[in-house]
Amino acid sequence: MPLTQVIDEMLAQAALPAWRERTAAMRAAFEARTGPFAPGDAFFEARSAAFWDDALTRGAFGRELAPALGDRARAAVEPLARAHRGLFRVGPGSAGKFMLVDEWRGAEFEVAPTSPGLHDALERATSLVDARVVGIEGAIVCLPGAVFHAADALEPMRALLPDARKREVATHDFLDALLRMDHALRTLSRVKAAFAYRKEALKLA
Repeated sequence: MPLTQVIDEMLAQAALPAWRERTAAMRAAFEARTGPFAPGDAFFEARSAAFWDDALTRGAFGRELAPALGDRARAAVEPLARAHRGLFRVGPGSAGKFMLVDEWRGAEFEVAPTSPGLHDALERATSLVDARVVGIEGAIVCLPGAVFHAADALEPMRALLPDARKREVATHDFLDALLRMDHALRTLSRVKAAFAYRKEALKLA
């Protein structure tokens, strides 16, 4: 079963009325960390996919859904919970795959995208990508909720890395802060990337 079908099965369960309050609480927490999004926003679909990636990996929500899942989907719960989140530079790989080099933590992966749309987005990537990588059923794949930072954010974003490393900022805290900056760049009129992606905007303790 392709990972897209596994995720679809999990999300179909999550859409049931019994999970409405739980999923609303998870989304509210995600928006508090990364910025709000609504159906009228141009980036709504991308942020929704990023939210579900977060819920199934960092949040290990699949463990709660597991009793209602089929065998293949249930077997994917723990691999998803162990996914590697990184800030990746994208390069060509072999046989339709891509090399993802994590500029935050240094890991490298040759990954298969989970859909033709994600393949096209990775092929066109002009900046760093906040993505989750998971090893499952003998393959290493990139999850569908990858967030592609804007091209003009590349150098301001890289300039933040040394200070964040020096302060030993946790990976999720740092990458969530970058998502808030991306949100500001997309939603605030006349804001430039150099202003959105600045040290003061990290807002870390």
